[in-house]
Amino acid sequence: MRITLVSTAVLATFLATSTYAADLPSRKAPPPMVYAPAFTWTGFYVGLNAGVGWAGSRDVVVSGPTAASSGVLSGGGSDGTFVGGGQIGYNWQSGSIVYGLETDIQYVAMNGGVSWGPYSWWARGEDDGGYFGTVRARIGYAIDRTLLYVTGGLAYGGLNSNPLTGNNTSNVGWTIGGGVEYAITNNWTVKVEGLYVDNSEGRKNRFFVNGPGGVLPAGTYTATTDSSSGGGVLRAGVNYKF
Repeated sequence: MRITLVSTAVLATFLATSTYAADLPSRKAPPPMVYAPAFTWTGFYVGLNAGVGWAGSRDVVVSGPTAASSGVLSGGGSDGTFVGGGQIGYNWQSGSIVYGLETDIQYVAMNGGVSWGPYSWWARGEDDGGYFGTVRARIGYAIDRTLLYVTGGLAYGGLNSNPLTGNNTSNVGWTIGGGVEYAITNNWTVKVEGLYVDNSEGRKNRFFVNGPGGVLPAGTYTATTDSSSGGGVLRAGVNYKF
């Protein structure tokens, strides 16, 4: 009987001690906390882009040595032309507002021609290597890793593909557009962007001489146009943010 009472007392003491010990804080080290930094659009970035561009040329008035050799030439533009290049820029983020500066340079596979009745001039081919560039401000609204933005600024180079009056390498104008950019990681982003580029040339006059024996009468010809070398660009790009 005494043995039973002692055993019961020992068991009760053991259970009470175990319960108290279970209530004590663990001496084991807590697992390390991993803090993922919040994503920010602030920073310097570089990237590449590619897409399509199109441009139109106004009609050209040609004055020749005779009334029959004078007339209006319909301007031919570039539709679905390849455009590709690179960009570099910097963003600042304040709350959900993101603003920054970006510059880019683009290769343009220019092509185009003009025609007047039975006569045609195809003086610019796809391998002529036109180009244009921009220096733009950007401002947008960030929804976490998605950025919606508008952009605009200076444009240079050109998109005018008219063989008689076009100059796609030395014009200065303006550009405006917008796009959406998404950060797939903290460093890599992808974007889709559309721009309208207007490198207005104003009135252009060019002279050329047609020798004897050609389809057109021999003599000096003048080509005049109020040319606006505006065009559109739709492109996709990828950026690496430092």
